[in-house]
Amino acid sequence: MQHKIRSTLATVGIAWCTLTPAHAADLFQSDTYQSLTSDRRASRPGDIVTILVYENSTASNTADTSTKTNVAVQGSVSTMWAGGNAAQIGLGDNYGGRGQIQRTGRLLAQISARVESTEANGDLIVAGEQAIDVNGEKTLIHLQGRVRAVDIAANNTVQSSRLADAKIDYVGEGFITDRSKPGLIPRFLAWLGLW
Repeated sequence: MQHKIRSTLATVGIAWCTLTPAHAADLFQSDTYQSLTSDRRASRPGDIVTILVYENSTASNTADTSTKTNVAVQGSVSTMWAGGNAAQIGLGDNYGGRGQIQRTGRLLAQISARVESTEANGDLIVAGEQAIDVNGEKTLIHLQGRVRAVDIAANNTVQSSRLADAKIDYVGEGFITDRSKPGLIPRFLAWLGLW
């Protein structure tokens, strides 16, 4: 008897399932669909892309200045009573100056950035930041820029040299960073233009 009831309930359940139509539109959503064979590169707002920051910058400027000026005035006056008198005046100036400025910077980091928006031409606007705190020394790296979708590698990374309109900020704070800054007196003298 129980066996008949179970098989009757199973038959009714199967009949019910075949009578209720399945809505394929509920299963498929075009805005979030990705094929199993598609790549996992960032392409939409909210996606994450890894930026490989390899920045080297070197600036050098040298100036040499040399000036030399000589001015001479000679004159002589001769009169019948005083005889011949001569006068000579000479002025001279020599100046030599040299200045040199050199600056080198290097930054290596990997930062995961979020796609903020997409442009009409398919470019992605990305921004991200990374905060590191080691023994009270805090470092903050913030970057933003524009990247072409074709510049994103298959492993979802892009080099910072491929970012257009790139803005990379590297800021540190802590005891060691504070000790590397000039003191109050040198800063005041620099503000006056004396340092």
